[in-house]
Amino acid sequence: MKPIASVVVSLLFAGSLACCPSASGQGGFSGKVAETMDAGGYTYILVDTGTNKIWAAATLFPVKPGDRVAVADSMPMTNFQSKSLNRDFPVISFVGSLTVNGTNPNAAKLPPGHPALGGVPGKELPPNHPPLAEKVAASKNDFAGLKPAKGGKTVAEIYAAKAKLGGKSVTIRGKVVKYNADILGKNWLHIQDGTGSTGSNDLLVTTTGTAKPGDTVLIEGMVGINKDFGSNYKYGVLIEEAKVTVE
Repeated sequence: MKPIASVVVSLLFAGSLACCPSASGQGGFSGKVAETMDAGGYTYILVDTGTNKIWAAATLFPVKPGDRVAVADSMPMTNFQSKSLNRDFPVISFVGSLTVNGTNPNAAKLPPGHPALGGVPGKELPPNHPPLAEKVAASKNDFAGLKPAKGGKTVAEIYAAKAKLGGKSVTIRGKVVKYNADILGKNWLHIQDGTGSTGSNDLLVTTTGTAKPGDTVLIEGMVGINKDFGSNYKYGVLIEEAKVTVE
């Protein structure tokens, strides 16, 4: 039996899935793994608690049928559609922390890219979904020559005026510094434009559009403020339901 690191999964809940899922809080549970599969940067497990069977998902981790798992924190969602598995789950719990066979020697990071607990979690629940109050390091991109969008805002300006901009549409040009696809029905990307300082130089964007790190993009979307997605995933400001144009 292989020990498993404590797995923390960033849960980004912005917008709704095509199947319109809903989420509600749920405590921990434990049991034996009856079935497991990996897809989209996540490990899915069917846990037999002895009284019922629960589907759960967390960032990729080693596990096999017969292993015993203990989930300390989770967020169940109904009518969840996994595009990578081409499968619908009536109910699935996204895991906040988990151990396998009682061990957690290494802390696993939330997907390279989402939202980690407290802020980012590639795929589905990204392999970098954001971390506890996720902080994205300042990009080393060269922003020279990057002009603000006509009639638009800069990253720093959006942070500075977030109280007035909440619920309003804005346009912003920036460079993608992090990208996670297919997380709860949305793609999550971080943009920077060279403005702002630590804590106000990186902007999270949720969209159905696509881009890749290094792309210069024009973003049009609604400003969301003080968003709390649970499991310590809180965002003071972000752009939601955005239209992304790669330039």
